[in-house]
Amino acid sequence: MMGGVSMTALPDTALPEVAFAGRSNVGKSSLVNALTGRKTLARSSGEPGRTRELNFFDLGGRLRLVDLPGYGFAKAPKDVAQRWTALTRDYLRGRVNLKRVVLLIDARHGIKASDVEVMDVLDKSAVVYQIALTKLDKLKPSEQAAIVTATQEKIRKRPAAFPAVAATSSAKRLGLDALRADLADLAVPEPM
Repeated sequence: MMGGVSMTALPDTALPEVAFAGRSNVGKSSLVNALTGRKTLARSSGEPGRTRELNFFDLGGRLRLVDLPGYGFAKAPKDVAQRWTALTRDYLRGRVNLKRVVLLIDARHGIKASDVEVMDVLDKSAVVYQIALTKLDKLKPSEQAAIVTATQEKIRKRPAAFPAVAATSSAKRLGLDALRADLADLAVPEPM
């Protein structure tokens, strides 16, 4: 793991990267841990705003996962939160090896205005993003299907949106295999 607090301090661009973005406390670190099968790879916390830098995780020299600071609520001084926001924005707009952003949306709340702002930036920057609904286990099965359908409809005409919505629960390990397969397609192929 490596953390970056400025664009000049980030690792080289030799590996493809997948970044995890979303509102504070949506479950970014928990999803990174669940996808990799390592409970403590990314530090997760019940306290919103815990991730305060870009955290890079090298997956066997084939792919790098990037846990971004959350947007929205954060228990931090305003100037610190503005620095995280600027760094994240610069990273999303200017990282040549960024292959996809996984944009996490809490399934209980759906897409919020702040999520739409991020999608607008990604659309304008032509950065492919995939919606991952989190905390799906908190909904009834009938509600799960409805939120997936509603989310797919909201992104259908967005130019940079990946068409498949991932419906996940880190706690119950739902949807992880499908998302893992989507992301594996972005990794450097294993040597023969």
